[in-house]
Amino acid sequence: MDLNWLRDFECLARTLNFTRASDERNITQSAFSRRIKALESWVGLPLVNRATYPVQLTEAGRQFLPVALAAVSQLSEARQSLRDADRGDSRFIRFSVLHTIAVNFLASRIEELQLQIPDLRTRVLSDSLSTCCDLLVEGAVDILLCYYHHSVSPMIDEAAFERKDLLKDRLIPVAAADAARAQGWDLDRQDGPHVPYLAYDRSSFLGMVVENTIDRKPLNTETIYVDSLVETIKRRLMTGSGFAWMPETAISTELSSGLLVSIGDEEWCATLTISAFGNPATFDQIAQQLWDRL
Repeated sequence: MDLNWLRDFECLARTLNFTRASDERNITQSAFSRRIKALESWVGLPLVNRATYPVQLTEAGRQFLPVALAAVSQLSEARQSLRDADRGDSRFIRFSVLHTIAVNFLASRIEELQLQIPDLRTRVLSDSLSTCCDLLVEGAVDILLCYYHHSVSPMIDEAAFERKDLLKDRLIPVAAADAARAQGWDLDRQDGPHVPYLAYDRSSFLGMVVENTIDRKPLNTETIYVDSLVETIKRRLMTGSGFAWMPETAISTELSSGLLVSIGDEEWCATLTISAFGNPATFDQIAQQLWDRL
């Protein structure tokens, strides 16, 4: 059981539309459908009648809905109570963060901030974009850090939360230098052998950015590997297995040393923004200092 399945089911029961629900949950419709089917498999019965328009809950779905809502609510309340009790005198400021931002940006930034704010204590939760957003909305974390892009933006009510843009990042098509030169990999070439492609899962944030922007251009590529994590794809990338779109912050060292090279010009790149979301009205003095200097 994945708690996100219950959140997905609640969203579908409210909208009665797979497209609207997947947009609200910030994942692709195919990934959303798979998660609903996974929940139905766990329950052992169909929860949604897909033969009607709009879709309707089955009798089992109507019976299961209040159970799902109660489970999400009770687990969230229990988690918050435990965390509140654990704060003590030295309160931890809690972040929900996309994994690659936690690794390539936030860890070093927090280290710098702790030199400026000696009493700073932080706890970082790395997860998918939808879960990170849920944690902020439910009050389980103080600050959300994620990528922001005009075609794929987090489902956050900016009337309730303030957005602070921290850093511009770029998605760059790169490959191991030796392999790229030996094989002549170039995204502008439409002839010759396909360039092996290490792709992001389309339900991930970076996967959606690539799909909605860069990936719509003609590509002489063949997808040989799919994953959701930047760090995992980077491992394959460094062995010369193929090319991938990588955030510049994740490969700056490898680019400067020449281990990785770009195999496409600017038209094959996308600009991202690392943004923070939070509600400063709820911050204590330490959290406010962190927010101001973040």
